[in-house]
Amino acid sequence: MPVRIRLQRHGKKNYAYFHIVVADSRSPRDGKFIEKLGIYNPNTNPATIELNIDSALDWLNKGAQPTDTCRAILSYKGVLYKKHLLGGVKKGAFTLEEAEKRFQAWLTEKEAKIQQKREKVAAEKASALEKRRQAEVEARARKSAAKTAPTAENAGETSTDAPSVEQA
Repeated sequence: MPVRIRLQRHGKKNYAYFHIVVADSRSPRDGKFIEKLGIYNPNTNPATIELNIDSALDWLNKGAQPTDTCRAILSYKGVLYKKHLLGGVKKGAFTLEEAEKRFQAWLTEKEAKIQQKREKVAAEKASALEKRRQAEVEARARKSAAKTAPTAENAGETSTDAPSVEQA
């Protein structure tokens, strides 16, 4: 029974989110699964990924094969790196404590990058909102100026026409 780590689609049309599951490769995409490992939501920026790292690592060690997308997600969250480090421990290259220390250092660096991206996206969103607000203020000012300008011109024309009518 070949086991795969893959995505299971949920959500509305054109607004999907996915469960990361371990399933028999012969079962349907959204069908029966063995275990749910986490959630992947590509609709947010950056994409939201909640993953049980220990359980995913356990399934990888048992021989489960991730799909291409799941492999990218597992790599992004550090599961494949942790598997690599544990392989080094098994070979005797370094201790388990050293492997855990390296993984935690990598994880804090990764979280800092993700936080930077969130701040950048929030700043871009705020600047776009400010530009839109500024454009709207300018458009309203032009519109009100256009309304008041013709009335002033009409008032000037009627005042010049009125004395000529009175003279005649």
